[in-house]
Amino acid sequence: MNSSPTFPDVSFVIAAYNAQDTLADAIESALTQVGVTVEVIVVDDCSSDQTRDIAGNHPDERVRLIAQRVNGGPAVARNTGFAAATGRWIAVLDADDTIHPQRLQAMLARAKATDAQVVVDNIDVIPLDGGKPEAMFPQEELRKRPLMTLAEFIRSNVIFGSTFNFGYMKPIFERQFLVAHELRFDETLRIGEDYALLASALASGARCAIEPSAGYVYNLRHGSISRVLKQQHLDAMLEADKKFLARYRLDADAMAAQQRRTRSIREAGSFLTLVDELKRGSVGGFLKTAMGNPRALMHLRMPIAVRMRRLVKTAGVN
Repeated sequence: MNSSPTFPDVSFVIAAYNAQDTLADAIESALTQVGVTVEVIVVDDCSSDQTRDIAGNHPDERVRLIAQRVNGGPAVARNTGFAAATGRWIAVLDADDTIHPQRLQAMLARAKATDAQVVVDNIDVIPLDGGKPEAMFPQEELRKRPLMTLAEFIRSNVIFGSTFNFGYMKPIFERQFLVAHELRFDETLRIGEDYALLASALASGARCAIEPSAGYVYNLRHGSISRVLKQQHLDAMLEADKKFLARYRLDADAMAAQQRRTRSIREAGSFLTLVDELKRGSVGGFLKTAMGNPRALMHLRMPIAVRMRRLVKTAGVN
């Protein structure tokens, strides 16, 4: 008599590109989870270093390598991993980050207690100099929020205007929920794809539980795309939000939050334009942008504002 196949509790999906210096640590942290069964799917996005060898030759049979034929970016690689996952839950782990051993045990316990289809947790942030980690969110604040609503999540992702940006959280998803609602990463995005997926899950009716303890370890690194915002990123975010609104019907609270988020993205674009005009020494361009979106001026820090005043004075504009 053939025994039925057993599937892991959690599938870790690691999208990796030229990650030879950090990938082994990421894999090891996933494999050493306490109290849960796991598989680790590494999707190599056409690396030119030893990334593929590290994953493909890993001695633990729970590690699988999928080698992409064409470099498609993180969203494409993660979708490939999602499609190959067999676990009841899917967890995304970046190739340059790690997780604490008890993370998934705590998150699955939280999911069971709240009947949630999505769980997020706190994050330990490692500084650029590799110093002592610091929790991204105060635990006492997260304890006040056993569940996160769509409106709360959107409000936390207002650029320049939110105290706690929950878009940095790394959720785990019940795989069957993703399948049933046809949820995937938006492959047109190179920044904000995590936000779009979680927002879509919440808009689809998922209950999202919050585990206040820090389980994910985020390593700050120079050149991270998430810390270097550009106009094309903002344009893509606006387009993604437009598709989001076309697909889902939001209640009044969530819609108000979404409208505020949209305004903030446009203000951020005007802010970037202001800075560019200052760098180019264009008084006319600066004033035109400032008049088109006056609120963007609020985001100029004092050193840049001083440069603006000097620039205007030099040009003879009163």
